[in-house]
Amino acid sequence: MTVLTLGEIMLRLKPPATNRFFQTPYFEATFGGGEANVAVSLANFGMSAEFCTVLPDNAIGDECIHELRRFGVNTCKIMRGAGRMGIYYLEQGANQLPSKVIYDREYSAISLADPSSFDWDSIFLGVDWFHITGITPAISLSAMKVALASAAEAKKRNITVSCDLNYRKNLWRYGMSAPEVMRDLALFIDIAIANEEDCQKSLNIHSDVKVESGKLNTEKYRDLSQTVLSSYPNMKCIAITLRGSVSADINAWQACLNDRKNFYLSRRYEINDIVDRVGGGDSFAAGLIYGLLNYENKQTALDFATAASCLKHSISGDFNRVSVSDVEKLMQGDGSGRVQR
Repeated sequence: MTVLTLGEIMLRLKPPATNRFFQTPYFEATFGGGEANVAVSLANFGMSAEFCTVLPDNAIGDECIHELRRFGVNTCKIMRGAGRMGIYYLEQGANQLPSKVIYDREYSAISLADPSSFDWDSIFLGVDWFHITGITPAISLSAMKVALASAAEAKKRNITVSCDLNYRKNLWRYGMSAPEVMRDLALFIDIAIANEEDCQKSLNIHSDVKVESGKLNTEKYRDLSQTVLSSYPNMKCIAITLRGSVSADINAWQACLNDRKNFYLSRRYEINDIVDRVGGGDSFAAGLIYGLLNYENKQTALDFATAASCLKHSISGDFNRVSVSDVEKLMQGDGSGRVQR
């Protein structure tokens, strides 16, 4: 089975450890972006993973492609075009000081890409599953058109479409609101992935779920998932992540899945020393895709996704550098962290 993801990958610049911006003259330079993060995770799980984007034809674009290839991601569907490499700056939070992200991605190559330049027949050749997020349609008007066209083209070819709704308030600046676009995109989605804010801000489906206290009412998530499915009859299921945020370092992590027949709830993980939570949702999405394709029941698929994402909180960078065996060990209860010799 081949999974294709489409979206923007950026240069990630971060001060070392928990230093604030320019507290140190150094930045750690890596790459990251929602859809690329999913492709890397799937490649690490041993799956055939492809990534489609538009990158500038320069040395930074070259290095980005080399990095993806190093993880085993197929980059043959990456195009080169006018524009620049988008950048995001990350300041790692600690204790009661939250993490901070600053985007610098205007005029990036994919935000300028003409939708007509995408050869969908070639892009979807050999693809069984297509994954996109709500980030791509937020970048620019042309990227929004690419996102909608890609989902529509995938459905024309009977390819399963998954989408992480991923609401990003700082990106919706070109004149259209998230619900205006995402409610159209949702019509093509088979598997939706979200948190409570994504449902509220992307689909305009509201609930009284509160996460600030760190205490989560799972019945409210059952109601929220049912409301989304009732609003979009085309969706086969929706998975919602439940993050109880006590501080930047301490989170509870759990997830649920509603497939119209059953409501599944994963194990709850208490994460007390977060190393890097950026990419946690992407690692969940990749884990869910892997789980749905490789396990016989949805409960196991959900458990795999939640465990994979739990492990990501201990890994620096956007990419989740874990294997299937790493995840399955945690699923089986081996979370002691003891040295393995």
